[in-house]
Amino acid sequence: MNILVLNCGSSSLKYQLISMVTEEVLAIGICERIGIDGSLIKHTPINGKKITIKCDMPNHEIAVQLVLKALTDKTYGAIKSMDEISAVGHRIVHGGEFFTDSVIIDDTVIKAIESCTELAPLHNPANLTGIAACQAIIPNVQNVAVFDTAFHQTMPEKAYLYALPYDYYERLKIRRYGFHGTSHKYVAHRTAKFLNKNIEDLKIVVCHLGNGASVCAIDAGKSVDTSMGLTPLEGLAMGTRSGDLDPKIPDFIAEAEGLTHNEVMDVLNKKSGVLGLSGISSDFRDLENAVAKGNKRAMMTMDVFEYRVAKYIGAYAASMNGLDAVVFTAGLGENNKDVRKGICKYLTYLGVKVDDKLNDCRSIERDFSAEDATTHSMVIPTNEELMIARETKMLV
Repeated sequence: MNILVLNCGSSSLKYQLISMVTEEVLAIGICERIGIDGSLIKHTPINGKKITIKCDMPNHEIAVQLVLKALTDKTYGAIKSMDEISAVGHRIVHGGEFFTDSVIIDDTVIKAIESCTELAPLHNPANLTGIAACQAIIPNVQNVAVFDTAFHQTMPEKAYLYALPYDYYERLKIRRYGFHGTSHKYVAHRTAKFLNKNIEDLKIVVCHLGNGASVCAIDAGKSVDTSMGLTPLEGLAMGTRSGDLDPKIPDFIAEAEGLTHNEVMDVLNKKSGVLGLSGISSDFRDLENAVAKGNKRAMMTMDVFEYRVAKYIGAYAASMNGLDAVVFTAGLGENNKDVRKGICKYLTYLGVKVDDKLNDCRSIERDFSAEDATTHSMVIPTNEELMIARETKMLV
C-alpha cells in the first residue's frame, strides 16, 4: 500500500509518497509559489537526486496534476502509474469540535471543514483546494482528513474554556482548540520510545517551533493543554503572528490608525510576530544571521520569543504537577541550538540542564541533557507526514 500525503498551504504544496509496508518514503517534494510567477517543484525520488522542475502552477489542481506526473515519470518517478496510489491523506488544520479523530472524506466532512474556515483563514481554504484537486484528478482513490485539532480534544474543560459568557461556548463553540496536534502526538510517542519508557508514565512538554509555533502539555500520552487557541493566532510570538496580547489592542490600533477590523486582523496574522518586532524577516534563519552580525533588534526579538516559550513550559509543568522531558521539534526547534539553550536557561529550577556539546546538533533524535540534569531536554524531529500516512492506512 502506497499513500500520498498532501499538506497544502496558501501558495505551497508539500507531499510525500510513503510505502506503508516498510514506512519508507518513496518520494518527497514541495510545490512552491503556486499562483505566483516563478512557480516550481522540488522533487526527490527514493535513492535519487533532488531535481527542480520549473513549471506554471496557477492553482492547486494544476499543482496536484504536476505532482502525480513527477511521481510517475519514467526518469525520476517513484511508481509506474497512479494506480499504485492506494489513498491520499490530507493535513487539515481546523476541525472544530466536529472531529476527535481522522475521517474518510465525504461531502459532509467537506462541509464541516468549510464551516471552520473562519477559524483558520490562512489554512483551511488551502486544505480544501487540495482535497478538491485530488477528487477531480484521481476520483477513485479515497481521501482521508487528518486534523491538527483532533489530538487536543482530550483537554479538560478547565484548559479549553475561556472566561466568557458560557452561552458563547454553547452556541458559537468559542473555546481553545489547539493545533499542530499531529506533530505533538508523533513527537510524544517518539520521546517515550527514545527514553524506553511507557508514555502513560511520562509528563512531556513538546515545543513545536517554526514559522508557526505552539507548546503542548502531554500527560500520559494525552494533550491536557496547548498554547494555540480558538485559532492559530493565540500563544507564542510566531513568524508573522502576534500570539498573546491584550484583547483591547486591536480596537486601540483600529482607532489610532483608522483601520477596519479585517485590516487589524491582517496586521496580527501577517505583519506581527518576529517579523513585526525585528523589522527584518519572518524567517528565523534570517534572524539567526542578523543576531550573528550583532543586530540589536534581532537579538531583542529572539529574547522575546525564547522568553514566551519558557513561560509556557513553566505553566505546563505546573498544570501537570511535574515534568519529565522538554522536547524541541519542527524547523527552529530541531535546528537552532542557541534557541534551545536560550529557552532552557529559564528552566533550571525544573531540573533542566544543557550539555552544550550534545546540544550542538541538527535534526536528529538526541537527549542533550547534562549528566546532573533531573529533567530531560531533547530534540525529536517531527514527522507529521508519517503520522498522517498511518492514520490514513488505519482508515482505508
